[in-house]
Amino acid sequence: MQRKFLKNLALLLVLNLLIKPFWIFGIDRTVQNTVGAEEYGFYFAIFNFSFLFYILLDFGITTFNNKNIAQNNQLLRKHLSNIIVLKLVLFIVYLVFTFFAAFVIKYSREQLYLLAFLGLNQFLIGFIMYLRSNLGGLHLFRTDSFISVLDRSVMIFICALLLWGNIVPEFKIKYFVYAQTLSLSITALITMIIVFRKAEAQFLKLNWSTPFFMMMLRQSFPYAVLVLLMTFYNRVDSVMLERLLDEGAMYSGIYASAYRLLDAATMFAYLFAVLLLPIFARMLKQNESIEELIKLSYTLLITPAIIIAAASFIYAEEFMKLLYPIHGGESLLEFDYRIMHSSQVFKLLMISFCAISTMYIFSTLLTANGNLRYLNYIAFTGMVINISLNFILIPHYQAFGSAVATLFTQFLIAGVQVLVVYRLFKFKLNYLLIIKLIIFIFGVIFLGYFSKQLPLSWHLSFLLLVISSFLIALAIRLISIRYLFGIIKYGEKQ
Repeated sequence: MQRKFLKNLALLLVLNLLIKPFWIFGIDRTVQNTVGAEEYGFYFAIFNFSFLFYILLDFGITTFNNKNIAQNNQLLRKHLSNIIVLKLVLFIVYLVFTFFAAFVIKYSREQLYLLAFLGLNQFLIGFIMYLRSNLGGLHLFRTDSFISVLDRSVMIFICALLLWGNIVPEFKIKYFVYAQTLSLSITALITMIIVFRKAEAQFLKLNWSTPFFMMMLRQSFPYAVLVLLMTFYNRVDSVMLERLLDEGAMYSGIYASAYRLLDAATMFAYLFAVLLLPIFARMLKQNESIEELIKLSYTLLITPAIIIAAASFIYAEEFMKLLYPIHGGESLLEFDYRIMHSSQVFKLLMISFCAISTMYIFSTLLTANGNLRYLNYIAFTGMVINISLNFILIPHYQAFGSAVATLFTQFLIAGVQVLVVYRLFKFKLNYLLIIKLIIFIFGVIFLGYFSKQLPLSWHLSFLLLVISSFLIALAIRLISIRYLFGIIKYGEKQ
């Protein structure tokens, strides 16, 4: 399984490294710079608001289905048509709750219009994720890897035409939303055709079965609660900024500019979870040891996470100035304030990436093992703490206060998840790995501050920091290239 994990992880990372960086830095960033921080903040707050009731769209079905199909491949053909109908019913329920909440908090007509499209986009995202969970459950990781970048590839093409093709006189944020809807629709259709073929089921022959719906909702309910809690403490920040502050849209935009890079990094951590969930599920069913796979996947993820966190902290201001230059009509004083504030937020958010990476490994194992009760208790505690801290800190420290709340919550949750895994699975404490990680962290921090003193451009100093940090990881054998190639070539038993 380690061999399968590494080979498919390599393909997944290569495809995403080809597409996602251009999407984030070439398209998404350009959109924010084109429309300005305030208009993008207006969109970003509504976008995150549309996430708050995402639970009603999915109800934990995707995660449950991934685990279930991985352990019982024969159920795909039986469940596929029924679940698609159930997803459509849940979409209607989601719209009712989302728009009711929007009316309660007095969204304007313009906000409601944008919310309608973003709500549709959330349904399409959830539908694609459900379809992909079937591919992952069947261990069709190569097909799933190509599907994972399809929507972004189409989005890049459409947005490039709108931004630089002189098709529209002035780019508006609503065009960005329309492009999302079109690209997600195309991806959903293609993925649905593939899944129906793999299931050998009649295309679009849908079934209404109330007993099946009730059974599925009952089984997926613990997963639904987990998704709800995680969505709230991950997405509520920008909504609270926009609602609690007089200049909420501006601060939400500042938070979004810093959050973008964390979101990009998190995408790659998420790729580990996508691969690991069906692999863990099958290994646990077959009573195979997962300790070595946990160690392998965690070291492969936490090593770059530490480097990214340290480098982002040290070069935060340089990154913000590079990515978000002065806007048209923005004074120099306003620009300096925006960069200063976004840099401070960026530092804290990127440190939290280490905690997020830890959670993606250990929470995936708990999910595969069916330990949803523990995960839900942990997530509920995290949500309460995060929302409470946001209420306390945002009025005084704006976006920086929200970043503090995120940092504290993520590390608390990660630490508790690790303790729960070690207790449940009775893993032996790996003192050698802990010592290596401590040495590595201090080594990277030292190199980071040393690189700042070099008489070089910050771009070159940053590059030297990243390269030298990876060399430290190799020197202390935190990562072993020979060991990785050995697994790929010969399998686990070398």
